[in-house]
Amino acid sequence: MPPPVSAASVKRFVRRQAMRAVYRTDLRRPLDPNLAVYGAYWNRGIACNPAAIHAKARELVPHIRGVWVVSSRHRDRMPPGVPYVIEGSRPYWRAMATATYLVNNSSFPGGFTKRPGQRYLQTHHGTPLKTMGLDQRAYPALARKTDFGKILAHVGQWDFSLSANPHTTEIWDRVYPASEGASYEHLDLGYPRNDVYFTATAEDIAKIRAELGIHADQTALLYAPTHRDYREGFVPDLDPERLARQLGPDYVVLVRAHYFYGRSAGLGESVPTGRVLDVTAHPRVEELCLAADALITDYSSLAFDYACLDRPIVVHAPDWDAYRTTRGTYFDLLSGRPGDTPGAVTATSDELVEVFRAGEWRSPEAAALRTAFRERFCPYDDGHAAERVVRRFFVPAE
Repeated sequence: MPPPVSAASVKRFVRRQAMRAVYRTDLRRPLDPNLAVYGAYWNRGIACNPAAIHAKARELVPHIRGVWVVSSRHRDRMPPGVPYVIEGSRPYWRAMATATYLVNNSSFPGGFTKRPGQRYLQTHHGTPLKTMGLDQRAYPALARKTDFGKILAHVGQWDFSLSANPHTTEIWDRVYPASEGASYEHLDLGYPRNDVYFTATAEDIAKIRAELGIHADQTALLYAPTHRDYREGFVPDLDPERLARQLGPDYVVLVRAHYFYGRSAGLGESVPTGRVLDVTAHPRVEELCLAADALITDYSSLAFDYACLDRPIVVHAPDWDAYRTTRGTYFDLLSGRPGDTPGAVTATSDELVEVFRAGEWRSPEAAALRTAFRERFCPYDDGHAAERVVRRFFVPAE
């Protein structure tokens, strides 16, 4: 005998059905040529490429109104004065039915009917090191949790797919194949979220560091590991307190957990004041990158963005074999080959400390690797990507 259905479940079902009925009515309304709907990271607020595009659109095409989709639990992230709709709400469905322009780095919630005349720009949110899209079918643990039919249906809605480098374009073309009669165009224009790395001034950077509590004479290390499919919760592969203690007072460690793990890295109260900072809740990762003198990461796509700054990158990857086995990768990040590896590589905490003590993190050899990595993965990033995207996507552009 099936379990009884709660009154709350019935209420939610009825509400969803009512919203969908109203949405079908809204689909008969004319499209608004001056309305754009933005979304990022599954409705977590203003971020990433859509944020940079929105900001540039307000400058270049101010007649187009931008509205953001945000979940109710993340509405506190929305800055004052920025229009938004709550996912699943009546205003959300009205906006999705009538907007001419749709911009997202992931996907819009609830499923929507893309209308003739709507233009959908998929910006993505990184350069692929790990397997994506249909390539995940080769990894059982991923395949069991992935609806590949849903992925293909989503791809069928795209009109444009943004890319930061030729490697990314090649991967997107294969793992997100266009269906017959529903093709999309690759925009090899760079990532708008990276523009700030070319436009920020020394004064801008000094202000960000001061706001974070980083002293002018301190070396700031940003530790930003990525999500692991085979782990539950945020489990850092290094002890940030120990790292800060062993490197000494001239260093400060910023810890940024992946957004899948919430708004805190769970460091507790034991870290030395001012020497280890939990910056997981900081609204803009780009500002953290600007504040950092070096990046410590593993398989995060942040490495590809940070390379734009031409600052040292240290790959700390104790679990490389496990990660490659469970998730799959497109190249060997730890190989030491120019173009594949962005700098020094470590596999233990002791090795990581020694890389900084011995100066290997900013050695000529590390710089040469970083140059080759940047040339491969940042060829379109020059501070003007957002402008190129806005002028290509929004029609008319002037």
